[in-house]
Amino acid sequence: MSVIEKVKTGIPGFDELLYGGIPKRNIVLLSGGPGTGKTIFSQQYLFYGLQNNEPGVLVALEEHPVQIRRNMASFGWDVRKYEESGQFAIVDAFTGGIGEAAKRERYVVTSVDDVGELVDVVKAAIRDVKAERAVIDSVSTLYMTKPAMARSILMQLKRVLSGLGATSIFVSQVSVTERGFGGPGVEHAADGIVRLDLDEVNGELVRSLIVWKMRGTKHDMKRRPFEITDKGIVVYPDKVIRIGREYYQG
Repeated sequence: MSVIEKVKTGIPGFDELLYGGIPKRNIVLLSGGPGTGKTIFSQQYLFYGLQNNEPGVLVALEEHPVQIRRNMASFGWDVRKYEESGQFAIVDAFTGGIGEAAKRERYVVTSVDDVGELVDVVKAAIRDVKAERAVIDSVSTLYMTKPAMARSILMQLKRVLSGLGATSIFVSQVSVTERGFGGPGVEHAADGIVRLDLDEVNGELVRSLIVWKMRGTKHDMKRRPFEITDKGIVVYPDKVIRIGREYYQG
């Protein structure tokens, strides 16, 4: 039996939940409500790769690339030097190329409604930087703009990313009360699902995550607490959170 290659996320405590990391070429759906830390998690994953000579691509569907660079820098993740050296690229699928700052972006999807263009620009960026890691933030945007086609778009993106050797995170926004992972069919396109939550426990908000599925590796089945620090996310793999029964086990 061949040993499955794993990709370390570099998020303290998280790789232990996957017995070493995400199986190579997997597509992981990172799902959660607003403010749960999905974007930070995915950017931390990309930056860890850059520090370890694993090029990456971030497909920005919900935020201006300038804002993304600024937010990443606030955690100490300065991507500009990696962009200059050709190891990192942001695909701007947010501005449509409108505005002065957007004109300076190298990879721009001028019409997000044009699925072919989106896939082509992503493919070009992945090839150019020889990306080993990719993030799409967020696939929920595709559901809002093109619900009928969202599944086929995701399958196309999955084929491109996995086919070119990237291990990817698809960020998926769900409403606070929603139990699913965002959009019909999106679960089936994913090899793994990680759910981030923010819940009230004994009168305070507690962050937790759980690995729902992960092809190619065994994984932890418990709900684990995590924190967002000034250096990013830290997961506590030896602690358990129980939601709903007003019980917190430290």
